[in-house]
Amino acid sequence: MFDSRTWISRCFAPVILALILCAPAAHTQTKWVKLAPFPEPAEEISGVAAGGKLYVFAGLAPAWKPMGMVYEYDPAADKWTKKKPMTLPSHHVAFASYEGKIYAFGGFVLPGSGPPAWLPINNAWEYDPQNDSWKALAPLPTRRGSAVAAVVGDKIYVIGGVTTPAASEDQGISPTRPQLCLGTVEEYDPAANTWRERTPMPTPRNHAAAGVVDGKIYVIGGRVGAAFIGLASDISVVEEYDPATDKWGAPRARMPTARSAMGVGVYGGRIYVAGGEYQDPHLMATFRAVEAYDPATNSWETMPSMPVSRHGLAAGVIGNRLHLVGGDVQSAGSGIYVSTGEHDALEFRPDR
Repeated sequence: MFDSRTWISRCFAPVILALILCAPAAHTQTKWVKLAPFPEPAEEISGVAAGGKLYVFAGLAPAWKPMGMVYEYDPAADKWTKKKPMTLPSHHVAFASYEGKIYAFGGFVLPGSGPPAWLPINNAWEYDPQNDSWKALAPLPTRRGSAVAAVVGDKIYVIGGVTTPAASEDQGISPTRPQLCLGTVEEYDPAANTWRERTPMPTPRNHAAAGVVDGKIYVIGGRVGAAFIGLASDISVVEEYDPATDKWGAPRARMPTARSAMGVGVYGGRIYVAGGEYQDPHLMATFRAVEAYDPATNSWETMPSMPVSRHGLAAGVIGNRLHLVGGDVQSAGSGIYVSTGEHDALEFRPDR
């Protein structure tokens, strides 16, 4: 006797199971929200979330002039407030937030003389958002710019970047001067105001993104070979560092889109990488791409694209929103600057 229920279950159960397994996880439900634009559109800005607010620093004007600006964004009022400028205007600084304070490491300034260039520095600063004040700290041991900084426990790790080669007599780097990509890792202790060197990153790089999940640091993408996009090669490499053991693990799943100069934020145990740029002999591009890395499954998910493609943007997570601010819609090196004040947030909706 024909049993229709048995036939249906045998035929369609595998299909139903496959649909369930392939369905997006609940926590990936998102939507884009447009917010108050950034008051001074600029590229090469950095964002840090602290005390429930977003702080945007730095900026780079034409002729590589550091802007040194500081802005505070209050999400409750959807309002920007200009704060005191950076004590030392610089660009491509590594920022991190720890216990309500914001820490700034290295970067580039203009040389004191000669043609414009990126002169790497080793200055370290603590910014107090409550008092809108800056304090000098023990210098970063290695002069470098375009590094990343990440907090694990009560320490801050400054990783990668680029500097001048040891034998170089040039003041700073430029597309026509030597430059050295770094895998250097230096650990800062805020309580003691001291530094110590740790195990270098396997892939020396700059203009990368980094996020911390479950006490481990993940360095994502960036540039190898040079600091300047027209000379460097963008990569999709992901490497994991465990500060507890001072060891780098095996390479992780590659980011789907090779790129550099991205915004990054961590939410719900996943690292979200947004925007960025890429160049090869045939292409100059900025990205709308937003891709999420889950260290627990060593996998990537493609998220809804940014409304406006750009690189050199600021990013930070406040509550259930990843804020993406400013940047340049044109890949660098063309002599054309199209900075934007665009301020979008990727909102993570409650589980359904």
